[in-house]
Amino acid sequence: MAEALSWESQPPILILRGELTRETLLPLWQQREALVADKAIVDVAQLQRVDSSGLALLLHLREQQRQRGVELKISGVTERLQTLIALYNLQAIMPADTVA
Repeated sequence: MAEALSWESQPPILILRGELTRETLLPLWQQREALVADKAIVDVAQLQRVDSSGLALLLHLREQQRQRGVELKISGVTERLQTLIALYNLQAIMPADTVA
């Protein structure tokens, strides 16, 4: 069973926790407009798992903000998420700060 997805808003940062997967992302998807309206950073360091659906959501959030004139940064990218980004050859459109 997937661990629930939770988030915390600390403008200009949206902090995600748990798992960002097909099974858990619906509540975030439904609130995405309001959640990222004042955000410049999405911190994913506390996500235990991200699948391709979760990655697609992150890409969507970046595009949503780009249309508002904001360059949304994804910070705290784990090695596993970096591997998923590379697997889909998205490094050019999904620049991300990795966990140190």
